[in-house]
Amino acid sequence: MPEYRSKKSTHGRNAAGARALWRATGVKNNDFGKPIIAVANSFTQFVPGHVHLYDIGQLVVQQIEKFGGIAKEFNTIAIDDGIAMGNEGMLYSLPSRDLIADSVEYMVNAHYADALVCISNCDKITPGMLLATMRLNIPTIFVSGGPMESGKLRNSSGVVIKKLDLINAMVDAADDNISDNEIAIVEDLACPTCGSCSGMFTANSMNCLTEALGLSLPGNGSLLATHRRRKELFLRAGERIVELTKQYYEQGDESVLPRSIATKQAFENAMSLDIAMGGSTNTILHILATAAEAQVDFKMSDIDRLSRQVPCLCKVAPNSSEYYMEDVHRAGGVMRILGELNRQNLIHTECLTVHSKNLGVALMCWDIKDDQASIEAKEFYKAAPGGIRSVKAFSQDNEFDSLDMDSEKGCIRDVEHAYSRDGGLAVLFGNIAQRGCVVKTAGVDESILRFKGSAVVLESQEEAVDAILGGKIKAGDVVVIRYEGPKGGPGMQEMLYPTSYLKSKGLDKSCALLTDGRFSGGTSGLSIGHVSPEAAEKGNIALVENGDIIEIDIPNRRIELLISDEQLQQRQEKMQAKRKNAWKPCSRQRKVSNALKAYAAMATSADRGAIRDVLQLEE
Repeated sequence: MPEYRSKKSTHGRNAAGARALWRATGVKNNDFGKPIIAVANSFTQFVPGHVHLYDIGQLVVQQIEKFGGIAKEFNTIAIDDGIAMGNEGMLYSLPSRDLIADSVEYMVNAHYADALVCISNCDKITPGMLLATMRLNIPTIFVSGGPMESGKLRNSSGVVIKKLDLINAMVDAADDNISDNEIAIVEDLACPTCGSCSGMFTANSMNCLTEALGLSLPGNGSLLATHRRRKELFLRAGERIVELTKQYYEQGDESVLPRSIATKQAFENAMSLDIAMGGSTNTILHILATAAEAQVDFKMSDIDRLSRQVPCLCKVAPNSSEYYMEDVHRAGGVMRILGELNRQNLIHTECLTVHSKNLGVALMCWDIKDDQASIEAKEFYKAAPGGIRSVKAFSQDNEFDSLDMDSEKGCIRDVEHAYSRDGGLAVLFGNIAQRGCVVKTAGVDESILRFKGSAVVLESQEEAVDAILGGKIKAGDVVVIRYEGPKGGPGMQEMLYPTSYLKSKGLDKSCALLTDGRFSGGTSGLSIGHVSPEAAEKGNIALVENGDIIEIDIPNRRIELLISDEQLQQRQEKMQAKRKNAWKPCSRQRKVSNALKAYAAMATSADRGAIRDVLQLEE
């Protein structure tokens, strides 16, 4: 039977000093012997997805203590990708994932916590906490802050004529035909409440994936931040983590541990969900990294295999202007999508979860299309937007009159009526991306699933933005942005501004964008990222020249630089001849801090999840 880890600081004569310090935090004599459960919060006033979490940590703390644990809260950092977007602040976003993972590991291991509740929400916070969870492998539950409500543009009669999000504001701002006053209206309406941005962007995609992995409660990914029902998730998480902790330490039940739950089959479930809902391409990066920390053999080839099997059942902004996370919830959320996949035997229902015996049992209760779905589930998924500007959690209790059960034309469809037989994400391979690259097919117009164009080579996001806004990009071009990978950036910036500006110029259906950087969850269009190996890792994307023809064939999962092998070899030799200047951008001026240099020294390409590999320091 495993001993409580916390006994190292709470029991025995040698722990007298530690016990004295525990008492100074409020621990009483009769508390020693109870499990110490860490609550990793991520409250910050910088980020709308986290601004409402100030009191949430203590809500969970109180629930843990009510059910027999000692709870201690700490905070991590959280970066808002939308605010950092388009400037050098974005260089820090992906590296913050690993900093968050380290900070959670440091706090939990330094203080010998027995279990963990992760209160996450936005883009790099959930992934960072997932990495830490797999390293620690102690009982853990995720419960996120929830998505914000979509913005609503109404006519003079108050009828909603268009739903909005921050991408609308960005695209409109780059369109010279839209007035400052019109932009101001959209900007004011786009983000009306606290919560993670309202579409199927990275944050919401990742919070949905924690459900599919089995590490969070049903509804975690889709229930609005403002709705009173979300309080139930936090309370249940506080109660349940005590139960899981006692199952492991007092009964020796290892099935409750994260690595027992997040098996290869669970990662396949999570990726199948991501493909079915057309989630952010960033999720691929984070799923690969999490699998690596869990010591699970899950690679790009697995994602490629699944992308050919799983259809696209759900299209949400930015892939649709009609549906947002509030609509996904009304249609049954993650459990409904998994249920539709299960009806075609496309997922593994034997996988364990933190809340049910296994996923199959959970679906019987929480999939609203299942004949055995509970009344509780059917009421839970009626939670609706409040329509009131708010930065407070649980501030409204609106309910939809009915659920969206339309499997043919609704937000979530069955396999027979899928948006497309191919899923919403695809992995492409070829001589320009020998280890793969990623495209969100759910956001690509059918007319350009096959595309051949002339390369316009740019060596930074800033240079690309100037070229697009300066009218230097034309229909038929393939915009190549390189040296923006994990090493080359460093930090692997998101290319949301270039893709948004292509859209504002009317080029989103007549151009492609190819990069070793990554894309925001808000990106749509023929945007291909995560090219591996990256330019700074001697990838062939570094050898592309202006005017080269690049052929993209999504149906056949191919991407090729149309030059001969001999020409490619000559270019490699020419690059190597540059010696110290080889595999570096020619003229880019970018200030890189020591913190980012340290990240770059250990970073790997996107096909490995951009994880840090200390072995590189020995090379």
